[in-house]
Amino acid sequence: MSTIQFDEGRLMQVLVAPIVSEKATMVAEKSNAVTFKVLQNATKPEIKAAVELMFKVEVKGVSVVNTKGKAKRFGKTMGRRDNVRKAYVTLKEGQELNLSGEAA
Repeated sequence: MSTIQFDEGRLMQVLVAPIVSEKATMVAEKSNAVTFKVLQNATKPEIKAAVELMFKVEVKGVSVVNTKGKAKRFGKTMGRRDNVRKAYVTLKEGQELNLSGEAA
């Protein structure tokens, strides 16, 4: 499939967590895309390879959004939320991703 070879250990770390929110669910229903929180330095080809490796599905495309962390107050002290990199992974027609953890 892809000519680039990635380190499997690195690919296992690229996807931090699936994002479950109203927006993510809406996008999933509308365009067959799944949303993940990914490493700050993850590239689109890496994200694609990681999803294909871990979930055994075919990926059509990957869109990435960088969100800057907000400054928030924790009691007296000011702190910052972490910067977040989100990946919207569009799956090919007929492909489905099972996030509940059960093997297909």
